Amino acid sequence: MTNLFEAAGMEKGAPRPLADALRPQSLSEVVGQDHLLAEGAPLGRMLAGGRLGSIILWGPPGTGKTTIARLLAQHAGLEFEAISAVFSGVADLRKVFEKARQRRQAGVGTLLFVDEIHRFNRAQQDGFLPFVEEGIVTLVGATTENPSFELNAALLSRAQVLVLKRLDDEALESLLRRAEAYSKASLNLTEDARGALRAMADGDGRYLLNMAEELLALDRAEPVDVKALAGLLQRRAPSYDKDREEHYNLISALHKSVRGSDPDAALYWLARMLNGGEDPLFLARRIVRMAAEDIGLADPAALGLTIAAKDTYDFLGSPEGELALAEAVVYLATAPKSNAVYAAFKAAQRSAAETGSLAPPMHIRNAPTKLMKGLGYGAGYKYDHNAGPGAFSGQDYFPDEMDARPVFYEPTKRGHEKLVGERLAKWREIRAARRSES
Repeated sequence: MTNLFEAAGMEKGAPRPLADALRPQSLSEVVGQDHLLAEGAPLGRMLAGGRLGSIILWGPPGTGKTTIARLLAQHAGLEFEAISAVFSGVADLRKVFEKARQRRQAGVGTLLFVDEIHRFNRAQQDGFLPFVEEGIVTLVGATTENPSFELNAALLSRAQVLVLKRLDDEALESLLRRAEAYSKASLNLTEDARGALRAMADGDGRYLLNMAEELLALDRAEPVDVKALAGLLQRRAPSYDKDREEHYNLISALHKSVRGSDPDAALYWLARMLNGGEDPLFLARRIVRMAAEDIGLADPAALGLTIAAKDTYDFLGSPEGELALAEAVVYLATAPKSNAVYAAFKAAQRSAAETGSLAPPMHIRNAPTKLMKGLGYGAGYKYDHNAGPGAFSGQDYFPDEMDARPVFYEPTKRGHEKLVGERLAKWREIRAARRSES
């Protein structure tokens, strides 16, 4: 099985990037993906059973998707054929499928590895189906995007989706030790700087090894500390795509941290999104929504404060205006919570849809003409401001056909809503008493 450099016609002694030199030669050398490769795990079971079906490997960059595909082919005795959806078109696919068909006739199977498979359009993805179904190729696709959104349902039904994890601290440290052993040299880092180096990689093993290669090339007598490391290397940009799945994952994390009354986590996710380049006004709109949906009347000031935060950002811009968004997030996270209005409105919408076009009762209909007054429009209406000290008449305002009076809004016993609930309970008593009198 040739590696990428041999396939490109380079000699074994030619210079190779450290990441390629340390590419695992067996599945047991792959780090950080035991949940897929261990005995009893999905790929472990496939290989132990002597079968390998088509799969989609979904995970962040630098987690081993290409390496795993190559080693699967090696383990299963299949010819490894690799293409990239970025550089390949229909003509390239036809050539690959024809070669795979010829190999099959000779008794040799083909594992077709398609990097960035989500970049193929729907029609191109459909083109894989007959060759996968006939067994001409075993397809292994690699993607950094959510397959649910980017791949055809027909293709997904024929391939098992396996999720690769970003490399954790232990896996990254294992790669650093391998780099030192291969180079027969120390990275010459303080303990804190070594931890900072792993953090800078942000779960990307390839990026970590590229940084390690730079450090190993340095000629420094003194160990590199955290401050010196920051000057020598560039931190990896956070993984964040404003119109892809990560966008929705992070805004969900922010919203749920606020709902869960965790201001520290909420600030973290807010900072993550702003650092990733998110539009602050998108965040401001979502924060206003949180006030209406999750705080509600438990703290009536919340909605006004979030609108003020949006206006403040409009006035100041970045970065000063971002502090107003942070203030709003902390306020909401620490405020009493209620979705009672949200739930009440949903229930009212369902009831309105079910009851259709029932008319208001006569006593609350408008009567602008003599004819309408003569027909009883507005007859018996009681003006609540004149209904005694409580300014509450106790009349019913639902359609007459709705005998059972529905209750949509049920305030919580938290914050301002506790007082609202007490008021509503008193009004219900008065309304029930006046009903029984009539």
